[in-house]
Amino acid sequence: MKNYKIKRSSQFTMRALPACIALMASSMLHAQDSNEPKLDEVMVTAQKRSQRLQDVPIAISAISGSQLESRNIGSIADIASIAPNLSISNTPGNNTASQIAIRGGVTINPALFWDTSVGMYVDGVYLGKSQGSVFKMVDLERVEVLRGPQGTLYGRNSMSGAVNFITRKPSGEYGGDISTSIGSYNERITKAAIDLPKAGIASVSLGLRSEDRDGLIKTTPGSSVSSLNGTNQNQSRVAVNLDFSRDFQVDYRFDSSKVDSTSMHSQLYRADIPPLVPYVFKTRQLVASVDGPEQEKSTVKGHSVTAEWKLNSQQTLKSISSTRSMQWDNGMDLDGSPLPFAHTERKSNYKQWSQEFQLIGNAGKVNYVAGAYFFGDEGTTKNPQQYFGGTFNADSNYGFTTRSRALFGQADYALTDKWTVTGGIRSTSETKTIDRDIAFSFAPGAPFNPLIPVGTHGEGTFTATSPLLVAAYKLDPSTNLYAKYAEGFKSGGFNGEHGDLGSSTAANIAEVKTPFRPEKQKTYELGMKTNFANGRGQLNTALFLNKIDDLQLSIFTATGAAASVIRNAGKATTSGFEMEVSYAPTSALRLQASYGYLSGKYDEFIDTGVNVANNRAFVHAPKNSFSLSVDWLMAQTAWGPLRLQSDYAFTDAFYTYPFQLQSSGANYNPGAAVAGNTRVQSNGMLNGRLILNDIKTSAGKMQFSVWGRNLTNTNHIENFIDFGPGFGNLTQAYFNQPRMVGVSAALKW
Repeated sequence: MKNYKIKRSSQFTMRALPACIALMASSMLHAQDSNEPKLDEVMVTAQKRSQRLQDVPIAISAISGSQLESRNIGSIADIASIAPNLSISNTPGNNTASQIAIRGGVTINPALFWDTSVGMYVDGVYLGKSQGSVFKMVDLERVEVLRGPQGTLYGRNSMSGAVNFITRKPSGEYGGDISTSIGSYNERITKAAIDLPKAGIASVSLGLRSEDRDGLIKTTPGSSVSSLNGTNQNQSRVAVNLDFSRDFQVDYRFDSSKVDSTSMHSQLYRADIPPLVPYVFKTRQLVASVDGPEQEKSTVKGHSVTAEWKLNSQQTLKSISSTRSMQWDNGMDLDGSPLPFAHTERKSNYKQWSQEFQLIGNAGKVNYVAGAYFFGDEGTTKNPQQYFGGTFNADSNYGFTTRSRALFGQADYALTDKWTVTGGIRSTSETKTIDRDIAFSFAPGAPFNPLIPVGTHGEGTFTATSPLLVAAYKLDPSTNLYAKYAEGFKSGGFNGEHGDLGSSTAANIAEVKTPFRPEKQKTYELGMKTNFANGRGQLNTALFLNKIDDLQLSIFTATGAAASVIRNAGKATTSGFEMEVSYAPTSALRLQASYGYLSGKYDEFIDTGVNVANNRAFVHAPKNSFSLSVDWLMAQTAWGPLRLQSDYAFTDAFYTYPFQLQSSGANYNPGAAVAGNTRVQSNGMLNGRLILNDIKTSAGKMQFSVWGRNLTNTNHIENFIDFGPGFGNLTQAYFNQPRMVGVSAALKW
């Protein structure tokens, strides 16, 4: 088996980590400040009620206030550095779909028929799919990352964790802000938000955002587009609060995101097909030649109504109603060359609705949440594909529906002043359907021959019960310890992209109708949350062990069309350690660091009836990851405070596909792909912003900043597509963005 070594730069980074921690420790011991600075107290709603972050007995990271703005956090793609053992990538070739991994749990396939491992929520509304989940949000107030199963309060598809985005409520007072930013590659970002004066019972806020950027990669004359990796997008938001009485309020939210961009460049990284070999490059190319469709268009809209009725001093009834829709259309030149070798398109439509009822209350020493949840969705995808100059074509289509319902409850009881126990349970039942057809033609303009005929339909029901048990102990006024057992699951379903030319029509129909089972996880966790140095410091740690059964893995195939199928491969164990520390040595300086260690292995991986657990890669599970952040008030100038905000994030190498590890030897299969060929190397990313704030003018307070992303201009591959030996080892690489620098100005009134 090939030995992979961490790059020298990564070794340097890992050697530097103890020094960085030692530097922080030195500051903790020696810093003196007569003002006795305190860390801001962060309030979260991770358990469906407002609590201090340090009092919640789960592994949770939160960021709020000015840090969201100074670190330019506005979407799921921006938060990878805020929590340990959190990894986020764009799906290969896709600007609007995410691969979110928490503690090694991930969904790598953005196809609409598959569910996520990490639940994503906006103002309490679940976003059903990874496709369409990457969009900029206007007026964010707080982001919470919950690590580990959240099956009791969040339910299905939050097996690995959940991410909560909370937007700002209207203030009811006139005010607003407007900002503009210009940067590299002619990047232009404009944002505006306004709060209107309260009118009767209504408080209203409005927000707009637009972003344009030229393509990062130019194309040669005669190409199908003038550039690649460009973006044009617009977001809007409406928030209305109706204050009917002291005990009854209703919040309405509307958000919209429209993206019209050129595709990410599918740079040829490997190919054994002679005509393509001249276009294979191992390093980032700044100029490309393409001939296929290169576009990505997405429209996402959401409406939600949240009503809160305070029944009495102990109980509140809450209702969250929502609808969301998405239209997505993309085209890709998969071979990344001027040859008509591999072109694909997807046209998807998706709708979802949800209704949740919560009863939140307390009775003496008991705090509780109980409720019911209902969810439904439906979607379709048309996926025409063309290969070898039109001599091999696929007309691939699927549609699906989901109807889910759940009952849940969770309560904590204060046994003594020091001991609190929490118990919870959720029962979920859902019914899914699939409609699938695929046909092939073997010459330009030739008729299509069905492999899976129109009308092929599958249906199944999946159930799960998710318990939770937590024991928390207050060691002293500043230190909390907890032990937690939790279960979670990712729903089962049907393979909407299956179509194997090597099998009969009957076998293909049977495969479509046969569901894959839900993936289930049991988690054991020990944690500590403590404050130190008179409130200037905060340290949170967690140890965890996950036991996963009926593990769902996406296997990329090239047995007909380019598609992925989902298999219950078997069993796996992941374990690790997490640490987060914040410290304010002076009132002008705040330091933050996080570290995550992760170990993942298959206990069972059944492939064609054989257990190959020792020869399969565990995906999206970097062994080490850490981040460092500095927020430094450098000076109080005559215009206003000058602040430096900088963060660095490091991620170890990881595999992107669950392929065989061996590339030679007795167990090597030359007809199967090798995981090492699509291994993302370890990398670090440095961002920074210099901010001159609170500049007083007659119109309000202004802010000027100079910023940079990827300041060291690291050049690394973020993701791959590997067609495997059956398709000439055609492999595409998708690189990170180069260094981007710019300036911003903002006015608040």
